[in-house]
Amino acid sequence: MNETKNLLGLARLMKMAFDGKDLSPLGEELIRRIEADPLDAEAMMDLSTLLQLKFQPEVALSIQAQALAQKTLYHLPAKYPGGIRLLSLNAPGDLMTNAPLEFLVEDSDISLHMLYVGEGLTLPAELPEHDVLFVAVGESDGTRQLLEDLQVAVSNWHCPVLNLPQNILKTSREAAPGWLSGVEGVTMPQALRVQREALADLPLPYPFIARPIGSHAGHGLAKMENANDLEAYLASNREPAFHVSPFVDYRSRDGFFRKYRVALIDGLPHACHMGISASWMIHYLNSGMEESAEKRAEEADFMMNFASGFGARHAAAFSGIHRSLGLDYFILDCAETLDGKLLVFEIDTGAVIHAMDPEDLFPYKAPQMRKVFAAFRNMLADHEA
Repeated sequence: MNETKNLLGLARLMKMAFDGKDLSPLGEELIRRIEADPLDAEAMMDLSTLLQLKFQPEVALSIQAQALAQKTLYHLPAKYPGGIRLLSLNAPGDLMTNAPLEFLVEDSDISLHMLYVGEGLTLPAELPEHDVLFVAVGESDGTRQLLEDLQVAVSNWHCPVLNLPQNILKTSREAAPGWLSGVEGVTMPQALRVQREALADLPLPYPFIARPIGSHAGHGLAKMENANDLEAYLASNREPAFHVSPFVDYRSRDGFFRKYRVALIDGLPHACHMGISASWMIHYLNSGMEESAEKRAEEADFMMNFASGFGARHAAAFSGIHRSLGLDYFILDCAETLDGKLLVFEIDTGAVIHAMDPEDLFPYKAPQMRKVFAAFRNMLADHEA
């Protein structure tokens, strides 16, 4: 492959955006590449990713479709050649559609080929040689049929397959609480799918939370304390259907809410981050971690003492969740109730875990994330053909 056609990839582009760099010059360079070579699919894919990072999803997905019409197989070579050859199955879509494996294999000896599959996409005549196949497609309304179809496609694969499609399907907001209902020490409120016109008449006690179907990162998420809240919510959110679930007050004894992101890799839990906020709706980037040395010190303690602290307290819960779901790799967003249970908000194979935070403020994070990435590599090596 010509060097100018190398793929930059999601991890590099998101790091640039995370650091506040102006992506416009790179975008202009990618456009020039495409104008010079309309078959430069790598430039199209990078431009699509860049535009999604700039919150221009419609044009981004249009360019992605043009790239996938050219080719469906993309390659990120290993930093250190000669290691594990990983092939992932991806679906077309936005940045939350697939497991972002690029963050997990950066600066490693893992070579990543990403094959996009789905209706209307042409498979290459030959697949690259690979040691492990990873189904990166995440669960959503848009991917459910693809995951069902992939169950047959991967059932007789010639090498080990990680994250089987039938297990990914268990992670939906509606299905996951049922799969976790028998796991001791775990609580996950049942989510109901409700059409807009039925939401006002839903016999669900207040307070409850609602979000549009398919939304992530807090988009459209709100708590309803009473009928007036619900009326105002429906007036400002015009989506046709919503997920609703009971609100669980998970604040700690000091009045703050704590939300944890934990990766389960080959059945073992690994700390990824912890957000602390006075608000129940915690997202790491809005929880004031950069502004509070006290919060960062608590997160550092959570990470450094995870094996004897949070991880030990919920070891049986994590083990039970892994057994119930059968997934090799997934992310939990969770909390701890006052009575000591693990409160699970979401199970996702597509959540981002990364080492992008500035090391001057978060010196404890990069070492922890290197452990997580090493655990992912060890999992691949243990299953390697």
